[in-house]
This record gives sequence, C-alpha cells and structure tokens, in this order.
Amino acid sequence: MQTAALGGFLKTLETFKITKIKGSSREIVDDSVAEEVPFTVVVDGEELVTLLCSPSELEDLAVGFLFTAGLIKRAGDLKGIIINPEQWTVYVELINADILKNLVFKRLYTSGCGRGTLFYNTADIINRAKISSNFKIEEMDIKQLMTDFQKKSEGYFKTGGTHSAALADKRDILIFKEDIGRHNAIDKVIGCALRQEVDFANKILISSGRISSEVLLKARKCPVAVVISQSAPTNQAVRLAREMEMTLVGFARGERMNIYSSAERVVL
Repeated sequence: MQTAALGGFLKTLETFKITKIKGSSREIVDDSVAEEVPFTVVVDGEELVTLLCSPSELEDLAVGFLFTAGLIKRAGDLKGIIINPEQWTVYVELINADILKNLVFKRLYTSGCGRGTLFYNTADIINRAKISSNFKIEEMDIKQLMTDFQKKSEGYFKTGGTHSAALADKRDILIFKEDIGRHNAIDKVIGCALRQEVDFANKILISSGRISSEVLLKARKCPVAVVISQSAPTNQAVRLAREMEMTLVGFARGERMNIYSSAERVVL
C-alpha cells in the first residue's frame, strides 16, 4: 500500500499579529491559530466528501473516516492511498472496487464544528446490537487518564481552537490526536489504530468534545465498550448508549464525572 506522510499537528499552526486587550491595556502580540483546510476524499475515482480539518496526520484521518463510513473493515482493505498536499486531496483505491455500488449510504450532517458529514450504511443505523463486554475500569483510573489526556492537548493550549481524542487501556493513553473538528480527531485515532493493527477489545475512546449520537456510531464500529468525554452528551447519545449497553461517561473533569449508561463497568 503506497502512502505519503505529512508532519505533526503543531506544524499546522499559523501566527498572526493581533491586538490583545486585557483590562484597560492593549498590546500587539503574536498569536498562534490552528490551520484549516478542505480535505477531499476520492475513492476509486469518485469524489466522496470534503472534510474541513487540520492538515496533519491525514492518512490516519482518511483511513478512520473510510472505516467509520463502512467502506473498509480493516486497513488491509486499501489497495492504495496517496495524498496530494498541494490540492489537499487523498486518492484511495479499494481492493473491493464494487463496494461503492453495493452499499446504500445515508448521509448525516453532523452537529460538529464547521461543515461535517458522515456516511453510514443504512444497515448500520438499523442494527444497533448490544455490546457484549466484561470490561471494567476503576474510577481513579478514569480520573488519571483524563488528567493525562488534558496534558497532551498542546494544540488547544496554543490556540484554544482544537479538539482532542484518544484511545486508551485502563492505565495508559495509547493513541492521541488533535484536530479542529471533534469527529476528525476521533477518526484520526481510529485510523491510526487500524494502521497499527491495535485490538479495540478492552479499550476506551476519549474525546474532549460533546458526545452526540454520531460519535457513538463511530465507537460502535470499533467496537469499544466505554466512551468518555470532558464535555456533555446529547439526549440521543444517552438513548443510543443505553440501547447498545455502551458505557457513556460525560463531564469527566478533576474529581467529577457523570455516568449515563452501563455504570456497572465503572467500579470503585
């Protein structure tokens, strides 16, 4: 499989001269801003979607997006993937060239930052099978993971304009990604895990952003049994998590957290 690599997230910041006002004083300072590009995904010669994203780790984003869209089940389903950084386009060849014709997709416009779009096989939306997992994690381990997660968010510290996502086990963050969009950050994590052939069993998906139903649909594809966020879930995310018996934890900050479903997986 042919790939082209681009640099890390912190290389995608642009600096502007701005006027900063604090109290009664004002000064001209240099300010870092996260870069945004339109990233077009072309599959077997057909333009599928354009994602507004941070221009870093685009191979992971492309693979994760194709996986959560249902076009691939593993990184090995890709015959080739080439990124053109001048046009911000990824050209993907699938081993199964007929999959676009065989699958019926539903396009969902996401509740995320900017103009987001998700593609799902309609069968995936109808089939919300319950998650069978005996995985458990202690409260203190969640608190430590969230502390480590926050410390890794360098892009947010520098710009205040990014989201983060991570894949973790009970003790450690295994994969960490940032992007201007929360869905993109999650897709980057999933794509990286697929490319590294990481087993999703007994893993946790962590997000800095709001957890909506489409985020849980991404998590269900992996599948992971536990999703944790610093932020809030939507009512549809709570309903979906309960239907799938997925553990959903929100407002995980400092000493607090809210468990919205399958609380038995979080133990003292």
